[in-house]
Amino acid sequence: MARVKGGLNAKKKHKRVLKLAKGYKGARSKQYRIAKQSVMRALASSFAGRKQRKRDMRSLWIVRINAAARMNGLSYSRFMHGLKLANIEINRKMLSEMAVNDAEGFKELAEVAKSKLA
Repeated sequence: MARVKGGLNAKKKHKRVLKLAKGYKGARSKQYRIAKQSVMRALASSFAGRKQRKRDMRSLWIVRINAAARMNGLSYSRFMHGLKLANIEINRKMLSEMAVNDAEGFKELAEVAKSKLA
């Protein structure tokens, strides 16, 4: 059986990795072996970063809700507990949006939460 040379496939693989490493400093963008390590690490970090961003956003929403709730005389935990007792199911993203852009609507929710807690 005839021998198959693998040069073409290796060239394609190297080009793919070096394209991903474009913009890296020094050998990281020029030499395949070093670029491959950098790209693998970068891809792993970007995967982790997408998960981290979700955690960061949730914590930002909670900070905003807490600030608005305290302006209305409640702590975050008591506000959320009051909403739960009142059977109001609004997610934190929307509550945060209300806290920033619709202060009157948020104030009404705070009043409902207060009344259920009392």
